Amino acid sequence: MATATKRTGSRDGIEWRTDARGRRAYRWVINSKAGKQQGDWGPSHAEAKSGRAKAQTELATGAGARPSALTLRDYWTAFIQEAKAGTATSRWREPFKPSTLRGYERGWAKVDPELGAHRLTDIRKRDIQAMLDRWAVGGIAPSTIRNALDPLRTLYRRALARDLVPVDPTKGLDVPADRRDAPMRFASREEAERLIAAVPDGDRAVWATAMYAGLRRGELRALRWGDVDLSGGLITVARSWDDSDGEQTPKTPGSQRKVPIVPALAARLRHHHRATGRGGSDLVFGRTAAQPFTPTTIRSRALAAWKRANAAPITLHQCRHTFASLMIAAGCNAKALSVVMGHASITITFDTYGKLMPGGEVEVGKLLGTYLSAAAA
Repeated sequence: MATATKRTGSRDGIEWRTDARGRRAYRWVINSKAGKQQGDWGPSHAEAKSGRAKAQTELATGAGARPSALTLRDYWTAFIQEAKAGTATSRWREPFKPSTLRGYERGWAKVDPELGAHRLTDIRKRDIQAMLDRWAVGGIAPSTIRNALDPLRTLYRRALARDLVPVDPTKGLDVPADRRDAPMRFASREEAERLIAAVPDGDRAVWATAMYAGLRRGELRALRWGDVDLSGGLITVARSWDDSDGEQTPKTPGSQRKVPIVPALAARLRHHHRATGRGGSDLVFGRTAAQPFTPTTIRSRALAAWKRANAAPITLHQCRHTFASLMIAAGCNAKALSVVMGHASITITFDTYGKLMPGGEVEVGKLLGTYLSAAAA
């Protein structure tokens, strides 16, 4: 019995078929998680190979994304359900915090009417940029625009990693500058002491911890005496406080850290410890041993005190800037600063505080000259 002639086949992304007359046709094929793409049948293997190379280039640049029925709204709905269930995790493979997801939902409420109905693969950077431009012209605050972008960036980062889109259209956007681009408010060493001394006695320790340890507001609210090792000179930052969800782990793995207790802070904490009579699992700065302080309340008391003292007010977050500036002035290197600040990466440290760090041409020259002179001596 004669063996049947093979009439179809494929190799290296090129398929072929043979008709009844023995004529062969070729087409290119690209398989991915997003689905199968293929070219038209033609008589030339070389043309099919060339067509495949072109299609791969288009995919890499976003010009050849495969149309899909999956809309951005569909993808968001699936993501937020999985995130709330804990099966969709952050870049650090940690469950999303409820406060983060609430922020995403607020941002999505602005994005959805604009882009929700569009297919995931159809949205281009120019579409998102046009949306941002409309928002800016409409008077929406830069910080609100940035926050609204957060869920969109997360969706496309996940989609790109899962081969659902060829490029991330949220990269390289012209986003309006917010207050992080404005001059940074921080207190000098002398001003920090004046500001702390001016507030009521019961509040001095919390402002001192913000100034001299750089804890975030939520971390200050959740700090317990068991986290404070006065004899060892360390604060262990292990938790934060959210108004809706209560006590929780800090925002990123890097936020869990140990911070040195400098003498100026140790004195304030010891005085506060004696005055409150708390210890162990009691909150250090709580309005009670179990209930955290109310930020607006301590700020109101501080504002009144600073007004009487004719001192420029400062926020708890600006106290964190103050801590960073003091660390830099004391000669702390960028890596160590990143660790004690609890930043997710050293890039955040450089982006936020790089302008405060030494490194100008004159200063670098002096440092090198001093080093070389010491070596020669």
